[in-house]
Amino acid sequence: MPPEYAVPALEKALDIIEVLAGRESGLSQLEISQAVERSPSQIFRVLSTLERRGYLARDRQTSLYSLSMRLFDLVNRQEPTRTLVAAAAGPMRRLADTVGQSCNLSVVDVDRVRVVAQAESPADFGFRVRVGAEFSLVSTATGAVLSAFGAVHDGIDDEAEAGAAVARIRELGYLERADPVQPSITDLVFPVLNRDRAALAALTVPYVSTSYSATTRESVVHAARETADEISENLGF
Repeated sequence: MPPEYAVPALEKALDIIEVLAGRESGLSQLEISQAVERSPSQIFRVLSTLERRGYLARDRQTSLYSLSMRLFDLVNRQEPTRTLVAAAAGPMRRLADTVGQSCNLSVVDVDRVRVVAQAESPADFGFRVRVGAEFSLVSTATGAVLSAFGAVHDGIDDEAEAGAAVARIRELGYLERADPVQPSITDLVFPVLNRDRAALAALTVPYVSTSYSATTRESVVHAARETADEISENLGF
């Protein structure tokens, strides 16, 4: 039996990470302290350090702690994400080659959208997004689709307006929206769904509309929809 060299602060940090990894929603400092069987004062500095180093994210309104994707950044060993990227690589490459447009795959990372995969357009022009880039969950078309097909609030204050927007996205099965930042780009976003019809990820084609576009927007919509379905099928859904 190996000797026990206890490092209390490290053990607290690992306990906290393991507790949060098994929860679908965030926990308060008190809830975490109860789960790891330590007092709130005993874990306060550990929580602060984990947050400062980017391993935890704290909601500024509720003060609930959640795991960020910092571990993914370091070792890229989160099995669900790795499996998702592997399932999407081939279909995304074929989509980009077929329509002559770039595409990317994103997931929810706490309160942001994180790009986990990207296939660049083979054409001389296109709009690429760096893998690992983060965007707003509230203001982007990708975030709206992930919210509409998941348990994420989309940030619209008017509940009636939010309900109508979600219903519209779910009815169409995707969202088409002019990019608010990049001119001449229309974001075409499709959910990658699990068996419960909840979004695991979102496939986005930042459609560049110019006189050189070889494929119509309607054709891209059709191809992207089939690609999102293919990724779901590759995952066993």
